[in-house]
Amino acid sequence: MIKPLEKNALVAFIERKDLDSVRAALKPCHPFDIASLLPELPPEQQVEILLSLPAKRQAQVFGYLDAEEQLALARALRREDLGRLFADMDPDERADLFKRLPAAVREAIVPGLAQAEREDIRKLAAYPESTVGAVMTSAYAAVPPDVTAREAIDLLRQEAPNRETIYEVFVIDATRELLGVVSLRELLLAPPESRVSEVMRREVVKVAAEAPRAEAARLIGEYDLIALPVTNGGGKLVGIVTADDAMEVAEQEELKRIQTFGGTLAVGGPDLDLLNSPFRQLFTARFFWLALLTVFGLATSHIVAAQEEMLEKAIVLAAFIAPIVDMGGNTGSQTATMVIRAMALGQIALRFSDFLKVLKRDLPVALALGGGVAVLEAVLAYTMKSLGWDVVAVIGLSMLACTVLGSLFGILLPFAARAMKQDPATLSSPVITSVMDLVGVLIYFGIAWIVLAHLFVD
Repeated sequence: MIKPLEKNALVAFIERKDLDSVRAALKPCHPFDIASLLPELPPEQQVEILLSLPAKRQAQVFGYLDAEEQLALARALRREDLGRLFADMDPDERADLFKRLPAAVREAIVPGLAQAEREDIRKLAAYPESTVGAVMTSAYAAVPPDVTAREAIDLLRQEAPNRETIYEVFVIDATRELLGVVSLRELLLAPPESRVSEVMRREVVKVAAEAPRAEAARLIGEYDLIALPVTNGGGKLVGIVTADDAMEVAEQEELKRIQTFGGTLAVGGPDLDLLNSPFRQLFTARFFWLALLTVFGLATSHIVAAQEEMLEKAIVLAAFIAPIVDMGGNTGSQTATMVIRAMALGQIALRFSDFLKVLKRDLPVALALGGGVAVLEAVLAYTMKSLGWDVVAVIGLSMLACTVLGSLFGILLPFAARAMKQDPATLSSPVITSVMDLVGVLIYFGIAWIVLAHLFVD
């Protein structure tokens, strides 16, 4: 970590154009610490610090910046400096940045890149953002099957400086068809003259480049992989997804689940960022959900307004509408959260047997919760409002019914979403609450019409 005093010294060195002192001060620093410092400085000082570093270290520091910071710094760099930086970046990060740059900047950079780098960018940048291909890197280690273990290690020694990882080595033929995988450990322990084809594992966990990127994170997590090979439609190896890339994907997917469950995901668009997303995007995404919930709210209000006769003769019922209908939404959100979590952890899947298992497990809990809050609400209503037993019965029965139905609703919706091949988290908490508000009002007034029928007889 770069301390404030060291930061002030760096700024002083830059202002004096003493780049030798800048290089000496930054030499013991981790690239992450340097990247953390850059956004705190003006663009021109960011450029001075970055260019004072060795070429490969520049790319390492640049890789630790977030997407917006990378784009801002790329715009501040001269075209030739940006071109050199591109050449040293990891292929996946290079392709990601290339897609974000303005067309004019891309056109200026491309001629300065080697043919292999231009072709690599073209291939990686062609995959849609939501696919595995968009997060994979082409910097993988590969060897042919007919070389010896000693020859394979020699090949890896040559490839290592330009590869994302060499701990998992993929075995491919002349057409780049994936034949197997062998670890560096297995190569080191194998007899030096044994063929790679003799020590490799032929059963390889792999993923298609066109698959959703969350699938790569899932496979890496389930099989505890260092790197996951990515193949095209013809079974040819086109890249790998590393464990650190999978962690980033998993974090982004978790953020999306949080946003969708909270009703703040931009429908069909990028994730929302409270500090960096533009006003229009923040407004549009949140307005969509609020407009949807307004429809439910309007329907609920119409039902309440239609009970004018009942409320005139039992006005006290109006005081308990909010706590009763809220209980259904709260219980539904609780249950849905637990079901989605169990799905995410792999404890349950889209099977009728699992649905019955969850139902069997949750129903007694829902009944107990409903009974508990119903008794509590009824006792409070009786002691604080001095109500008759008939009104207390309406309140207690409604609370019980809303709690149980809310819990059942919270179980059903995640399974229904999976059946429709949708992310269960898209059932946002506000939507569950609004649906249960509507259902709760129907339940409350339905029970009231039955139990208090004698009040409405002329």
